Amino acid sequence: MSQPTRQLFGTDGIRGVAGEFPLTYESTYAIGRALGHDLQRVTPRARVVIGQDTRESSAWIADRVTLGLASLGIGVESAGVITTPGVAYLARSRGMAAGVVISASHNPWTDNGIKIFSGDGYKLPDARELAIEQEIFALLQTPPPTEHPPANMKPTLPGDAELREAYIHWLAKSVGGHLSRMRVLVDCANGAATAEAPGLFRACGVKAEFIHCGPDGRNINEQCGALHPASVAGMVAERKGQFDLGITFDGDADRALFSDANGNVVNGDAVLLIAGRDMQSRGTLSGNTVVATTMSNMGLEVALKKSGIQMLRANVGDKYVLEAMLKIGATLGGEQSGHILFRDGDATTGDGLLTALRLMEIMARHGKSLAELAGDMKVFPQTIQNVRVREKVPFSQVPDVQRAIASAEKELDGNGRVVVRYSGTEALARVMVEAETEERMTVLATNIASAIKTHLGT
Repeated sequence: MSQPTRQLFGTDGIRGVAGEFPLTYESTYAIGRALGHDLQRVTPRARVVIGQDTRESSAWIADRVTLGLASLGIGVESAGVITTPGVAYLARSRGMAAGVVISASHNPWTDNGIKIFSGDGYKLPDARELAIEQEIFALLQTPPPTEHPPANMKPTLPGDAELREAYIHWLAKSVGGHLSRMRVLVDCANGAATAEAPGLFRACGVKAEFIHCGPDGRNINEQCGALHPASVAGMVAERKGQFDLGITFDGDADRALFSDANGNVVNGDAVLLIAGRDMQSRGTLSGNTVVATTMSNMGLEVALKKSGIQMLRANVGDKYVLEAMLKIGATLGGEQSGHILFRDGDATTGDGLLTALRLMEIMARHGKSLAELAGDMKVFPQTIQNVRVREKVPFSQVPDVQRAIASAEKELDGNGRVVVRYSGTEALARVMVEAETEERMTVLATNIASAIKTHLGT
């Protein structure tokens, strides 16, 4: 018998348009209550830490989730605006039953989301998310109890500055010295990194200049951040010689992309290669293995193999990368998009700030530029075409799509890859093709995307 599938939780929590289901005034309160019931089954006097990004909807959603939790007597501490991995750190270091993040990561400001970490700092397993969402639906079918905020309940903003400082202190301690010579241009995406990145880089002695560091509630990710890495790369190139690298975060700063000193974008694949080789040289790369995803370029696999490092592929989503890492005991994994998971320390999730520090530390330790460290990776031409869909029908049930995929794979004959999947956070089909030439790559990807659009497109 097949297991029920989750309807609200995707690969990265619950996500949607703020003000529309499942992020309405009523449903966010129900989400808080459902989570509270889940926690009380294990911890009668549970405490939760909550944080949020800079979207104008984040404050009221955080307050509604908090009210739902508080209605059951769950103690809630707010860190205010903080990165997603910051909440994960606080959950595990402060003995919390859970950590909640109000953020839609790289999505537009009109979207928002709710991510939940367990008390150990890891994202909830799928089965637990399913149980919570079943209770959410049950709660929405019955009139909610009268909502009276507890007398001691505070709004989630501005939050406790000491919590944010504790996270910054932990990050600063996680890397060695030698960063005082680093000159960096940092794009905070007008998101959560604006609350921690400046203080962190000062604490580490990094000479940093910040851009897109003035959130107004609606400019998060707007032509900036990890969704638009060419922005920081272009500025580094224009001011050639002034920066050792550019750093760009997404809206909740759980991932980072980079630019070398020449203004070339450096993605998560290159970071995995650089970090993998460094950890191998220091004896901290468990099993000489790196976990990547189906979207990682073949060039990464080839370069790692030359260094005697095996690469395993997991499903897309840092949650699934981590599951694969824990299964085999790997200490390094990540995604091309910039989610990097370091398991040779205390981190339990991807952390863009930590990734930036680790990359600068490697550059300083080896005395090499970013371009030198990743220069021998030969990247296969790769394209990703997104197709907006009405519903996520399994591709195996659409014969024309299956034929287009099979035809592309036959033509490539092992000299490239085809990956077709649905986004875990948006109503999109993603078509990724790698080939030896850009012309072949584009034609094959377009053929598959056209078949999807014809049968499933909006």
